[in-house]
Amino acid sequence: MRICMPTENKEGLMAPVYGHFGSAPYFTVVDIEKNTVEIVDNTNAHHAHGMCHPIGVLGASSMDAVICQGMGMRAIQKLNEAHIRAYRTAAGTVAEIIDRFKKNELEEMTVDNACAQHGCH
Repeated sequence: MRICMPTENKEGLMAPVYGHFGSAPYFTVVDIEKNTVEIVDNTNAHHAHGMCHPIGVLGASSMDAVICQGMGMRAIQKLNEAHIRAYRTAAGTVAEIIDRFKKNELEEMTVDNACAQHGCH
């Protein structure tokens, strides 16, 4: 399973997860079966509200789930259309959050509990 998280830097498993999905400087993609880590620059970090294109940036890095502190409704819709689930987490490093995911401690995000105007983190 490949999990993507927005991150503040390129420190892999030690990278702090960024507060909001679409405006993160980087995405860290972890394959939890193969124990591999890939860093992707977010070339769409400076977008208008509601205009995030996560699949466009991450298209080459197929994933099964996204974990972040906050995400808008349109981003959740776009991910769900690509059969990718989104989960909400508190702050932490990629490694800490992967551990929480494995323990089923994360809430799934839906269009009903999405962020509004970047105000949920």
